[in-house]
Amino acid sequence: MIVVARRKPLIVGLGGTTRARSSSASAMICALKGAAELGANTEFFDGPQLMLPMYSPDVSLRTAEAQRLLDALRMADGIILASPGYHGSITGLLKNALDYVEDLRNDARPYFENRAVGCIVCAAGWQAVGTALIALRTVVHALRGWPTPLGVGINTVGPTIFEGDLCTDSAVASQLRTVAGQVVQYASRSIAHEDASPIKERATEASR
Repeated sequence: MIVVARRKPLIVGLGGTTRARSSSASAMICALKGAAELGANTEFFDGPQLMLPMYSPDVSLRTAEAQRLLDALRMADGIILASPGYHGSITGLLKNALDYVEDLRNDARPYFENRAVGCIVCAAGWQAVGTALIALRTVVHALRGWPTPLGVGINTVGPTIFEGDLCTDSAVASQLRTVAGQVVQYASRSIAHEDASPIKERATEASR
């Protein structure tokens, strides 16, 4: 059955490090480019944009940067996350940004519920790639998101993989397009069926 979405899905990407042109940021750019080629609108919060105050549930006032991130995630139909492998897990920069998703707990669509989330990890060695990717997918599960079947692990040891916004490794490029495609496909199906979804019905009832 062919499902046609009535609007373009919005795919929001979070990733990178404080360093410009990091591998994880380049991987995200390639993935979001793939999503755009499939007809999605995209928005990218790179490393510098994720340098937010340490998340505290006891503080109700959010910075303009944090609020912009939360607003984008509320609107997102799909999400892609990219992290370097730091000491066997994801970077604290990305984890802190994901902690802010707790502010979405009382939304009609809380956390990442009913949304596909693509996971990408770059690390210097396969061990760090594997453990960080597992950690990232675990966080997505905890936030009620659906990790895509493919999680992309990129070993940055060896020849250069990214040159600017281009991926020079055909196998990695194919995986990034695949994970983007899975996120867009799920998002498009959700949009096509959202009028009949229990989430929309609950949101409508709550607004009465």
